[in-house]
This record gives sequence, C-alpha cells and structure tokens, in this order.
Amino acid sequence: MGIRNNPVWSFFSSVRLTLILLAVLAVLAMIGTLVPQQESAQELARRLSPGALRILDTLQVFDLYHSVWFLLAMGLLTANLVICSVNRFPASWRRFKAEGSADDGLFRDVPPERTAYLKEGRDEAVAKAERALRKRYRDIRRLETSRGVVLQGQKGRITHLGVYAVHLGVLLIVAGGVAGSLFGFDAYVHIGEGETAVSADLAGGKGQHKLGFGIRCDRFLIETYENGMPKTYRSDLTFLKGGQPAFQGALLVNHPLTFEGIRFYQSSYGQSADGKARLSFSRKGGDRKDLAVTLGESFDLPEGDGTVQVLRVEENMMQMGPAMKIGVRSDRGAVQFWVFQEIEKIREGNPGLFEQVPLFNPGLFSPYVFSLQGIEARYYTVLKAATDPGVPLVALGGLVLVAGLMVVFLVDHRRVWMLVEENRGKHRVSIAGRSLRTSAGLDRELAGLVGALREKEDKPQ
Repeated sequence: MGIRNNPVWSFFSSVRLTLILLAVLAVLAMIGTLVPQQESAQELARRLSPGALRILDTLQVFDLYHSVWFLLAMGLLTANLVICSVNRFPASWRRFKAEGSADDGLFRDVPPERTAYLKEGRDEAVAKAERALRKRYRDIRRLETSRGVVLQGQKGRITHLGVYAVHLGVLLIVAGGVAGSLFGFDAYVHIGEGETAVSADLAGGKGQHKLGFGIRCDRFLIETYENGMPKTYRSDLTFLKGGQPAFQGALLVNHPLTFEGIRFYQSSYGQSADGKARLSFSRKGGDRKDLAVTLGESFDLPEGDGTVQVLRVEENMMQMGPAMKIGVRSDRGAVQFWVFQEIEKIREGNPGLFEQVPLFNPGLFSPYVFSLQGIEARYYTVLKAATDPGVPLVALGGLVLVAGLMVVFLVDHRRVWMLVEENRGKHRVSIAGRSLRTSAGLDRELAGLVGALREKEDKPQ
C-alpha cells in the first residue's frame, strides 16, 4: 500500500482537516481576546468561585497562547499544511512545467473575429505574428505542423505554485508564534532612582529572569496637570555591560527602547518609601524644630511628651496638595491627624475646617503645632521587558503569505496559439487561447492581438 493510500496520510492531507483546525484556532483566538490573559486575569479570577477558577486554570484559559491546546492545534495545522503540500506538489509542478500543445481541435472553429490575413510571404508573415505575440508574452515556442507554423505564447505559469507560497507563509507565521510562546517572555523591572537592576520579574508570578546586563535609572521625571494627575513621565536609563555604560536613552510612554534584543516599555511608576519629607513642629512659645523623615520613621518629642510616627506620605492628598499623616503616642493616649503643606490656603477656602474635620488640624496634639515644609519624593520606575524571537519569522511569513495570495488571485495562467497557414494566396493567422481563470481578460488579449495584426495588414506599403 503506497504512502498516499495510508489512512493517516489521507487524514492529514485532508482539506476538511485544514478547515477544522482553522476554525479551532479562530475560536481559541476569540477566547484569548475576550478572556483576560496572564496578569490581566487576576481581577477576573478574584470574582470567580474556587471551583470555576480551578476548572478554567486547568484548561489554561488564562494563558491560552501558551496552552497545550493552542500549541497542539498549531502543530496539527503545520503537519496538515506540509502533507497537503507534499501530496499535491507533483501535479502542480507538472502543470507549471507543461509547455502545452496545439491539439487538432484548437483551430477547428476559430470565428472570423479571431483571424487576420497578411499579404506577405510565409516567413515574413510568421515573423510579424511572432513580433505581435512577443509584445504580450515572453515564453514563446514555434512548432511546425502539417497545416502551417504554430506560435505559442504563455504567461502566468507561476500561479500554479502560488498556493505553496501561501502554505509557506502560514508555516512561517506558525513557527514564529510557537517560537515566541516557547522562548519569548514578558517581565517587569522595578528600579529606584540611582539604583541598578539585573533581573526582571516574569509575568504571572513565574519567577525571575536574569537579564545578562544591568539597567540603571539615572533620573525619573514626572509632569502633572494642575489637579495633580500625571501628564507625562519618563525614565533616563543607562544600560550596563560588564559594569560599564553600553547605551543610554530616555524611556517614555509609547517610546520604547531596545537593548540586547529585549524591548523595554515605560509601564508605570511609584514613590519609594524612603523618600524624605521635611516636617517641622514647635511648642507654643518655643522654637521651631525641623526634621527630615521617611515613611514609617519615629522620633521623640522634647521632655518625653510623646513619640511621633510617620504613617503616610501623599503627594496630592484629596487634591489639596502634599500631606503627611502622623500618629502621636503619649501618656494622654494616641492621636492621628494629617499635616498639609498648604494648610493656610486650605483654611481660607474652608472656614471652620478644623471644627468640621479635626483630623486635618495640625495642632490637634496640643500644645504642639506641626507643619509640612515639603516632600522630597524619591520615585521608582516600572519597566515592561518583552522579547519575542518569533517576530522576524512572523513578519517574513506575512510578506510571503501576501505575495502568495497575490499570485493565486491576481495572476492568471494564459496560453495563446497562432496558426499561420496559406489561404487563397495570402497567409491567414488564426488565434486561439486558453485561460486558467478569467475568460474576459483572455478575450481582450486575443482581440488586441487580432487588432495588431490587422493594423499591419491594412498599413500602406
């Protein structure tokens, strides 16, 4: 039993299998689009019941493009396309190489509008017909027959191989997708100003990835609107190889940087806990004392009056500017309140504020009065690191696929024959043709050939 009669071979060479696999991949792609993937699925996962979450997690719905189902469908499609191509290539190659022949019935019923009469002798008539044919066709053959000389021209034979370019393009795209799934990664890098990172946290909590180089955040800049919302922010980065600067660049939103094949995007930012805040306090009638404090830091008030701890530091608390929440413990108990940098402006705009909201009173722990002089914020930047070794393959596959589709749908294999034979003292040229796809286009070409010959026939000598 030959290999093409093998049931397994027949199964994988089936066009029906191709359609089924394409439908499966389309459904998987729809699910992957509608269902959040990887870290984006965390919020959805929190809303699901434990049973539903366990089922969806087992089916790898939240990481569909790395799932067994997706890779299996891609593998089956690859096998199907390869076997289909191998199975059908010999016949397509024979059609591509076929020269064609003028069979006996080709010129049997040529209508008058497909004929032209030339007064010249045989050789000159054949030469004129060949010149007219060469203007439209490059692949020209000349045959001697019992009736006369047959000229054959053809073009567009490449269309028989266009489907294999389509197959190759799909295979390259599949190979690129698999390469990206298996060898690419998405990760996040957290770097404080002045610090250097050498590893990234893989998305989905899958561990860390060693970068093989260092990334130093030299400076983080942020610009805000009047309401305190971020307008733009950027990270000035230095990439280090062997401890030495190898590349420097500014990373902004929608303006990524690439180093060592890894593409970095500006993802987000935050304020480090060790940013300094300038806090002042004074006892009524006493001198003011200034301190530089950080989040979580504690200090003692004079004469054992209590202990102050920094509980929160906010750049723009409730759209009222920089603020710090402190807690004071003393023999009188514990009290917490906010200290605003622009407290006088806030009071002017809100008379009776301290009576309405005692938590905003910087003198709530009497006889001490606290004030915030400013916040020296220290930021950290969050970079998204991504690499996909399959991108070049996908890009090449896309180009090959488009080229193949253009060949298949836009290129038509046409063959034209001219029979030059003696007829009543002249030489009659009969024209016939065959087209793989579009008869209308062929009819126009045949009419053009006839018109060209008749121009030569009627041209004054």
